[in-house]
Formats: sequence, structure tokens, C-alpha cells
Amino acid sequence: MNFSIIKNVFRHASTLYYQTRNVTFAALSLPVRSIHTTRYNNDLMEFFDTKKNWSETNIRVGRAWKLDELRIKSNVDLHKLWYVLLKERNMLYTMEHECNEQTRLFPNPERIDKVQESMSNIETVIRERNIAYYKLETGETGERPVEDVLNLFGLPEKYNKQEYYIPQFMNSRWVRPYLEHGYINSLAVKKFYRLYKEKQYNEVRKARNRDFNHVQQLLKRFPNMDMEKLKAEYPNVDIEKAKRTKKARGHYMPLY
Repeated sequence: MNFSIIKNVFRHASTLYYQTRNVTFAALSLPVRSIHTTRYNNDLMEFFDTKKNWSETNIRVGRAWKLDELRIKSNVDLHKLWYVLLKERNMLYTMEHECNEQTRLFPNPERIDKVQESMSNIETVIRERNIAYYKLETGETGERPVEDVLNLFGLPEKYNKQEYYIPQFMNSRWVRPYLEHGYINSLAVKKFYRLYKEKQYNEVRKARNRDFNHVQQLLKRFPNMDMEKLKAEYPNVDIEKAKRTKKARGHYMPLY
């Protein structure tokens, strides 16, 4: 019996065993991808509408989300809805720009307004919940404090307070031009403010005169109209004075 042949057979068998074992261990060490249910698509076509809507001139869409509908949703649902609306808004902006580049009509541009209205309503609901939470925990609203100040033109405006690295009285770059030499107490700002107040007064005066003349025409055309309803409709107009004017007299003879 040839022992060399038997030795070679055992040598090849042991080599095949170790090779198979190494392959098995290598296969077990490969990374396994977890199962998910979302659609795996991260290309740039996410910024465009579906292809079936590219040639459409009228796309049927729904209305914006109302506040009452959003108030009954949880924070997790609002968070998901926010990012859905965010992707929709980016897609609409991309399609609008592409239609302008191709000199084509962008179908249903009111979709952008509906998305913006929905996102604004979500922010309103989140702010309401934050205010309610902070009032319950701390007794304050948690909102940034707002102060009535005068801007550089001397006009009142709302200023949202924020933190600075130096106090206000030490900020020479703000104190000198704004208060000492500045913009509020200067002659140019005072002249602008005077003309601005005059313009506001003239707008109110013209609106009052328009209402007065309109009431005169109504009394001329309808002398037997209900005066109580007329006063409720035009509370800033003196009805008795309008009756005594010549423009309120109709072309009719009074009955005695």
C-alpha cells in the first residue's frame, strides 16, 4: 500500500477544511443591513415634482392645514408634518424656478401659499404649547421680552430684547450716534417725524371726509332709510349734521 498517496489525500482534505472554515467566518463577519420601510431615494429628483405632473396645467391639491386640526396632533406628528411641508416647499420653489427658466406657466402657484400657511399654523401651535408649558412650570411665557422703543427715524417700534457681551451704557458705538449726537434728536429726524405725523393726519382727515360725503349721498338717494343702521355703519360721521347740508337734500317735495 502506497502511504504517500494516503498522506497527500489527508493533506488536501485538511487544506479544504480550513479554507471552507475561513470562508464561513468571513461570511458571518460581513455587515448586515437593517430592515426599514422608508423609500431609499436620495437623488436630486427629490427637488422636482413627479414626472406625470410636468406636462399638467392644472394640478388638483387640497387646502392648507387649519389651526384646529393641528392642535389635536402630537408633537411627533407635527414634527413629521413640518418636514413633509418643508420638502414640498423646496420642491415647489424648484419647479417654479425651472418653469421660469423654460418660459413655461407654473401650474397652481397658490400651492406655495397653502404650504406657507400650513407651516405658519404649525409654528403658531408650537408657540401656544410652549407658552402654556412655561406658564405652568415657571409662571412666565418663555417668550423673548419685547419693549417699545424709537428707531433711528424717531418712529415707535417693537424691539425684541437679546443678550450682548457688554452693557448698553458701555457701548460707545451705540450711545454716541444714537443718543448723544444722534439720530433721534437731530433736526433731520425731527423734521421727518413732523412731516410723517402730518401725512398720517391728512390720511385720517381724507377718510373722514369721504365717509361724510358718502353719507350725504345716501341720505339724498334714500331719505327714509334706517338711521340706526346708518350710524352703526359710519360711527365717525355726524348724521344730524349731514342731514342739514345741501348735498343731502333730494329733488322731492316734502309731504305736509
